[in-house]
Amino acid sequence: MKFDVAIVGSGLAGLSVALHLAQTRKVAIISKRTLLDGASSWAQGGIAAVLDSGDSHDQHVADTLVAGAGLCDETATRYIVEHGREAIEWLIEQGVPFTRDATAEMGFHLTREGGHGQRRIIHAADATGYAVQVTLEQKVRAHPNITLFEHHLAIDVITSDKLRPKLAHGGQPRCYGLHVQDVNSGDVLTFEAEHTVLATGGAGKVYLYTTNPDTATGDGIAMAWRAGCRVSNMEFIQFHPTCLYHPYAKSFLITEAIRGEGGLLKLPLEAGAQAGERFMPAHDERGELAPRDVVARAIDFEMKKRGLDYVNLDISHQSPEFLMEHFPTIYARCLELGIDITQQPIPVVPAVHFTCGGVVTDLAGRTDIPGLYAVGEVACTGLHGANRLASNSLLECVVVGRACAQQIAASVAIANPALPDWDASRVTNADEEVVIAHNWDELRRFMWNYVGIVRTTKRLERALHRIKLLKEEIDEYYRNFRITPDLLELRNLVEVAHLIVKSAMSRHESRGLHYSRDFPDTLPKALPSVLTPRRR
Repeated sequence: MKFDVAIVGSGLAGLSVALHLAQTRKVAIISKRTLLDGASSWAQGGIAAVLDSGDSHDQHVADTLVAGAGLCDETATRYIVEHGREAIEWLIEQGVPFTRDATAEMGFHLTREGGHGQRRIIHAADATGYAVQVTLEQKVRAHPNITLFEHHLAIDVITSDKLRPKLAHGGQPRCYGLHVQDVNSGDVLTFEAEHTVLATGGAGKVYLYTTNPDTATGDGIAMAWRAGCRVSNMEFIQFHPTCLYHPYAKSFLITEAIRGEGGLLKLPLEAGAQAGERFMPAHDERGELAPRDVVARAIDFEMKKRGLDYVNLDISHQSPEFLMEHFPTIYARCLELGIDITQQPIPVVPAVHFTCGGVVTDLAGRTDIPGLYAVGEVACTGLHGANRLASNSLLECVVVGRACAQQIAASVAIANPALPDWDASRVTNADEEVVIAHNWDELRRFMWNYVGIVRTTKRLERALHRIKLLKEEIDEYYRNFRITPDLLELRNLVEVAHLIVKSAMSRHESRGLHYSRDFPDTLPKALPSVLTPRRR
């Protein structure tokens, strides 16, 4: 199949690129499941942008740099922040139903989240990502130049150095498309494209507990790395401080905006005499509005110190009307589980939420390989530094997505060579599924235990040893047996786990989301960790 542009991933980043290009290009969108099954749909809080005269670009940039613990790229940060308003205006033009406020300058309600000095989060109640995704999905499905491939899983990109004969581009490989498996039939398809965009999201499923959907298996990061792209800052895995703690709730996020609207973190009954006491002021003068890394470490500290399974987030002092208006999704879900947030605190624990590092790109999404782009959580533009500021991620998706589309639209057309079909001669091993399930569980457990909120060199070394054993076993399966979606995702997860651990071992300090007991101090100069793959 031949397209001008093949986009892997159907979150806000991928759909933004597609809609900006579809007037002049033939576009394919490749989605592992349906268009609404990615992390963008799960985003509750909103999108950060300067939309009020009482705010400024300088203040938004400053808040981002502080949260990023000195590691943000200031040029990239300023570019994305300064294009924030036009990104929001584009979404409004598409019909996104942001929550209105007649008293606000733009007519939309703005909330505040941890790390922000101003109210600058535009939102659609407490289900912003879903509202955005549903709106753009309708546009994408109706567009004649966009072809959707749902339930299709990308395997690897096809670069010139993998072809026979190899095609030289000044010694640098070029991307010409990718191989994709049809999940329902098992067939592997070859997509030929002048431009391939990775918009696959993050890698939360490499950990045992995550707020991410099951699709977040680091596919784009692993594919880009195998193709020869650098990755950066992979040690900075953001743990959202407040994931609902309940045996029947799977990875349900309690939005940052709860704390932004006055929610307080308190010790539960199991804490004994201290039950009901706030603990954040003892950890940070900003209290519950401290950045996510600070709050997550504080909760982790209190849980370990007191032997707790969870802590409480209490916003019951707000009126029921306010809570039902601003947090209808959380109110309804908690009520289903027997928790009335108007009367009771919400039990919460930290969980992996966002991959701050990723594939090294410029501000148009270009990677080290011509013809290959990365946009959104899969990429590392320098915006997030050592800790992502709340609600900057959806902003990055739209701003860089648009810039990527403009870059592609301005590119000179090339003639693609004939691409090879997939080698389908391998056969399935009878015990493959059992082994994959066991390896998946083992990986996620030791990553949680050894490469979590607090790290040590010994723990990282143990994790690296286990990863190497798993990689050998998985690579053998990949080479010799017919591929399955579970095998492909596990292969990518192990690759990403390796990148996380190697990056963590290279950082001999504690900064932002990376906290090491062996290196508790922060070095005077902030430097990114950059890993470069060996040419294969």
